[in-house]
Amino acid sequence: MNRRDLLKSASAIALAPRLPGAALIQNEKLRFPPDFIWGTATSAYQVEGRADRRADCIWDRFSRLAGEIGDGSNGDVACDEYHRYPEDVALMARAGFKAYRFSVSWARVLPEGSGQPDQAGLDFYSRLADTLLEAGIEPWVCLYHWDLPQALQDRGGWTERAIADWYADYAGLVARRLGDRATRWITFNEPMVHAVMGHGLAEHAPGLRGREPMFAAFHHQNLAHGRGVASLRAIGGTRFQIGTVLNLQPVRPAEGLAENVPAAEMWDAVWNRAALDPVLAGRYPKLLERAFEPLQQAGDLSEIKQPIDFIGLNYYGPMYQKTDPKGLVGTNWGAMPTDMPPNALGWPIDANGLVETLADLRDNYGNPPVFVTENGACVADTIGPAGGAAA
Repeated sequence: MNRRDLLKSASAIALAPRLPGAALIQNEKLRFPPDFIWGTATSAYQVEGRADRRADCIWDRFSRLAGEIGDGSNGDVACDEYHRYPEDVALMARAGFKAYRFSVSWARVLPEGSGQPDQAGLDFYSRLADTLLEAGIEPWVCLYHWDLPQALQDRGGWTERAIADWYADYAGLVARRLGDRATRWITFNEPMVHAVMGHGLAEHAPGLRGREPMFAAFHHQNLAHGRGVASLRAIGGTRFQIGTVLNLQPVRPAEGLAENVPAAEMWDAVWNRAALDPVLAGRYPKLLERAFEPLQQAGDLSEIKQPIDFIGLNYYGPMYQKTDPKGLVGTNWGAMPTDMPPNALGWPIDANGLVETLADLRDNYGNPPVFVTENGACVADTIGPAGGAAA
């Protein structure tokens, strides 16, 4: 799982300003405002460790398939946050963080995905929330970060429409337990990554491949988002601040070629708009309307477009696409510009893409409140003899 470091200790959670234009970014005297929120984020499978979790999630199963994980690693121990969370919270407090976005392991609190909860799992997140508040750190609860209970995957997972109701019930369970202390709620982390990489390209759990499972996962995550928001509102009302976290990336034609413009437009529709448009505009992008028609029932889009309080924005860089008839949707990854510096994962480092994304949200989606929930670059740091970063 080299797409994320195990611990995003430098992620910032920040309310993005309403951008009047690019000139704001060029102001050398610009300073972070006093109420700017610095925070950090993790996902359950990447940090908690198995501990006393009774049931598998889809990453447990996927990580044990031969050849799927390059170094054969898994999340059985991970960072052992389940046992070491007091140390982790102390580190956050020392670093000056005021917010911690953590995800709840659905399999830890509902081993079968629905039905009887595991009180030990709920107790863990209750202790974590208490410890954070005692340290002056606000808990931001993310309900889903790609680790579906395997029991639900065996029943069809995100390709099964009934999962929207399973998710809404799960959201309500967690909110009833933590809602007296947590007011910031996130329905999903990067549903486009889970749909595309896990259900279209088979590179993430659950390892499905093809257009049909990908579009089904997209629609059912969107529907679950809408029903989840309704479930949260029924419990917390306006006291809850509810949003979803999207990994938005400008998509550009590879090599700047006109022949690759349609590929860029198609991939933008898949990667960005299939998650943005239903949630904020109550529609699917025109390029994908036919793909989503068989999955929809009357009222779905109205149900998905629930009023939310913010969009969480994860930004790492733009994408470059080229035309490829053999690709998942007739496109494929293209080369990035030769003069653009890459990070340690080979991703482009392009701060202008963040400005472009914020302007898109402003101009095309009614300028919703935005929190930058992940941002940065993977760098191959090394430790020097003195214990600090080597030059």
